[in-house]
This record gives sequence, C-alpha cells and structure tokens, in this order.
Amino acid sequence: MAWRRRLNAQNDADIRGRAVLSVNIIEYDICGQICPSTLLTALRVINEYSEQLAEGAVKIAFKTDNRDAISTIPESAANMGYPVTVTKGDGYYLIEISGEEE
Repeated sequence: MAWRRRLNAQNDADIRGRAVLSVNIIEYDICGQICPSTLLTALRVINEYSEQLAEGAVKIAFKTDNRDAISTIPESAANMGYPVTVTKGDGYYLIEISGEEE
C-alpha cells in the first residue's frame, strides 16, 4: 500500500531579507507494486494535485523498484506537460514531478 508524507511549506528569509517559499514535497512509496498499478497510482496523484503542480506549490516524488514505472510514469507526466526527473537510488528509483522547470 502506498504511503505519503507531506513536508510543510515554510516562509523563510534569505540573507537579503526576501521571502522565500519552500515547495511542499509529497512522497509516495510504491515499491512492490507493478504496472499498471504504479502508473494508475501516479496518474491519480498527479490529477489530485494538478492545480498545485501548475502553480509550482508542490513537487511529487514516487519511490519505486519497478523498472517499467521509470518509463511509463515519466512519459505520462511529460505528456501532461510536467517536468520529470528520474534518479537511481540503492535498490529503488525516485521519480520527481514538478510544475515548473527547475
């Protein structure tokens, strides 16, 4: 079962005193799931947070151990217009979807 953890956005000030808004990162651990379950979970989450993604208020991170997911999820998210990065970890992949170009 997928879990999620939200990291709260914070208003911080940089050294010049300007307000800096941190982005909420929503993490889903979908290790152990296989396609199409991984893709369907990702699409549901992307659609759930589509407005916040478009505003650049959130970034979604999927942790998966399914090699198929590292092509299906990024391809689908990119087709929806979202920038995607995939990083290989120790025994897993991290797929990050954001609403703004990095």
